[in-house]
Amino acid sequence: MTIPFDLDTFLRQPRLSGLALSPDGRRLVVGVATEAPDQRRYRTSLWLIDPDGRQPPRQLTRSAPGESGAAFAPDGTLLFLSARPDPDATADDEPPAALWALPAGGGEARLVLAPPGGVRGLEIARDTGDLVVHASLHPRADTFDADREQATARTDAGVTAQLFDDYPIRHWDAYLGPREPARWYLPAAAVADATGEDGPDPAAPRLLARGSTLHNAEGQLTPDGRTYVTTWRRAGESPSRRSPADLVTDLVAIDVHTGERRTLVADGRSWSAPRISHDGTRLVCQTTDLGAPDRAADSGLALVDLADGSVTPLADELDLWPTPVQWLPDDRAVLVETDDHGHRRVLRIEVADGTVTRLTAAGAHTDAVLADDGRHWYALRSDPGTAPQVVRHATDGADQTPTVLPSPAGDQPAVRLERLPATADDGTEVGSWLVLPEDRDEPAPLVVFIHGGPLGSWNSWSWRWCPAVLAAAGYAVLLPDPALSTGYGRDFVQRGWGRWSEAPYTDLLAAVDAAEAHTAVDGSRTAAMGGSFGGYMANWVAGHTDRFSAIVTHASLWNLEGFHGTTDMGLFWEREFGDPYATDRARYREHSPQRHVGNIRTPMLVIHGELDYRVPISEGLTLWTDLARHGVDARFLHFPDENHWILKPQNARLWYQTVLAFLDEHVHGTDFARPDLL
Repeated sequence: MTIPFDLDTFLRQPRLSGLALSPDGRRLVVGVATEAPDQRRYRTSLWLIDPDGRQPPRQLTRSAPGESGAAFAPDGTLLFLSARPDPDATADDEPPAALWALPAGGGEARLVLAPPGGVRGLEIARDTGDLVVHASLHPRADTFDADREQATARTDAGVTAQLFDDYPIRHWDAYLGPREPARWYLPAAAVADATGEDGPDPAAPRLLARGSTLHNAEGQLTPDGRTYVTTWRRAGESPSRRSPADLVTDLVAIDVHTGERRTLVADGRSWSAPRISHDGTRLVCQTTDLGAPDRAADSGLALVDLADGSVTPLADELDLWPTPVQWLPDDRAVLVETDDHGHRRVLRIEVADGTVTRLTAAGAHTDAVLADDGRHWYALRSDPGTAPQVVRHATDGADQTPTVLPSPAGDQPAVRLERLPATADDGTEVGSWLVLPEDRDEPAPLVVFIHGGPLGSWNSWSWRWCPAVLAAAGYAVLLPDPALSTGYGRDFVQRGWGRWSEAPYTDLLAAVDAAEAHTAVDGSRTAAMGGSFGGYMANWVAGHTDRFSAIVTHASLWNLEGFHGTTDMGLFWEREFGDPYATDRARYREHSPQRHVGNIRTPMLVIHGELDYRVPISEGLTLWTDLARHGVDARFLHFPDENHWILKPQNARLWYQTVLAFLDEHVHGTDFARPDLL
């Protein structure tokens, strides 16, 4: 069913994320986020979905902080993370972000582990139920008790200062200290104790590894629980001069009983998403060549022998960027997710010969989980006009139409969605989605959404930049995938690599030309908007064409030289633009929108969050100052309590209200309707 859609509907709509499937395949769990009663945040609870689709969804957890990170133990116990208070704690205790266990037979969830720094993730051994828990530590501590004492001492002294000796020091919206990442081994018996009467054993966790080498690390336990395989960042092991090479992640194996660590693979590529076969002998991983100023990044798949670390490429001819999901139970094939021409498809790849079967015909599939019987897999499926739904597929059969399971999210909005091709200056096809308003007799004005990344694709529903909200207000929305977009092959990325202002810009204009020629679009009234890299491109557009009636630029890059030194990961950009302090400064200057501020005539709405460390507020402030000095008709929407994204419900409401008021002012010629709370 479809429902009428507007901003209020959008903000109230339940948001699905994450799937977990019980070992017997009978219980499927999904996270459901809804507005908290105070409307100041979204709160996630866990819901049970019937994999057969016969029973309605049922809520499993409920707490004020919410729950996340659901995973099943072999005995059917549901593990999850929550900052809910321990019912046995004293009134003065502050609730930690902790690990909880809900027995398979039901009842109340019990506390398993509550480190002072909280739990950030976990992995479960498929056969034994042993765990590796992500819980950080202060550098001087090696137990949770010592960590608690250090935290208390800092609090009592009123100290918030941090001392760093590694790079980077922050990520997205937070500084990485004062604690450092750590991994702990927790035997299955500790979980069993927690679900019994005696409660958890605080002495059970054993420290496996720690340090900045584990920043953003991905790992998995072998089925027998004896070996932990994880990615391992090189930068934390060497005090030498930092360079893009420090972004490389190797692959290591840790014996959970002895703590012995051995390097499996260290070949100069970055390894990610390790998935261990059911027999525990092999891994399938994503491998990434991070690229260089003259060579675009590229990604593929490889098999790794767990005994000797030997590497075998898998499906080498696949010119996409696949991410492994899971092995089939017989270990003869793996499932992977990948962007693919405006979709995010799931592929089945045979290990013996690399044969690829495209299992999904359309849509963006994420969070895929596979039943132990090997017959079905489940995922969240969406597209730019359809919010995520829980779906079921078979593990064989090409281009399947999924079975949609009953959802806690209820009915879906009504959005018209069309695929729109265009031809770039060099003859390359540029794909876009066009979202059209329902029940509109006359052509609609057009708003162009430019995606971030820049390595990304418009192929799924977005809770941050939702074209359905603008379509409900009467706008057609173009979602183009210009050069640098993923899902079109390495050459398509290479066309824009390190040359952001060239093919990505001309591809964008070609897509706009095609959209403005559409019979449902009023090509005389067009606006553009983008965030992050999309904001960079919006700024570049503003300095190079007057064809748009208005431009919205969110969390945008303006001066690439200044950006390199203030962003949370400047080294990341050097792989594409080179060293700005040595011989490669020209490329940063050549592609900086700031140089063309004198050409800007289009009204601009600048939006930035104070807590954004990926594109720091300095970029937005410099842009705003330059626009003001050059007399550009502009407004600046500032969020002191948001980061790269606008996440709080009432802030999101103000974001859309301001954007729509700005578009209406310059596209329709109406007076600016300033939101009531601004």
